[in-house]
Amino acid sequence: MAKPTAKERILDSYEEILIEQGPGGVTLDAVAAHAGVSKGGLLYHFGSKEALVDGLMERLATLSEADLEEARKAPEGVVSWYLRTAITDVTQRKALHRTTMATIRIMLNEPRVAEVVQVYNQKLHDLISEHVDDPLAAELIILVGDGLYLRAALGRDDASPLLDRIDEIKARIQRK
Repeated sequence: MAKPTAKERILDSYEEILIEQGPGGVTLDAVAAHAGVSKGGLLYHFGSKEALVDGLMERLATLSEADLEEARKAPEGVVSWYLRTAITDVTQRKALHRTTMATIRIMLNEPRVAEVVQVYNQKLHDLISEHVDDPLAAELIILVGDGLYLRAALGRDDASPLLDRIDEIKARIQRK
């Protein structure tokens, strides 16, 4: 695996500080120090805190699009993939999960962040709806996935055993 670039390390550090300390912990000096770059190096890649937010939103969009593409290609189907990854993205600490957690931490302070998240949520809703005939069942699948994600993110041990029951969960939601 290639060594992360300075720009990637800076964004990784920005995410980490947001997750651990929230927006109040974010200063350009703190991000630079955490990333192991000078403040000038940080400013070369991200000229302001707003530019860091923009970089995070760009990362979120890129990871989200890749996630949707993976869902489309999933051998088990979109619904099973969505329910499974609601748990595994968290438990395996996948990049999209970390970016999502950082995004949640700044969403209240940055309205433009909520707009980017809404775009992804709509794309996900549309994708699930393409694979589920009943609109209510599609909405319930999304809500179950959200619940599984939250359980896993909160570290509840009862989320992972549900991985073995994804097909059963899917079947119960999609009953006619």
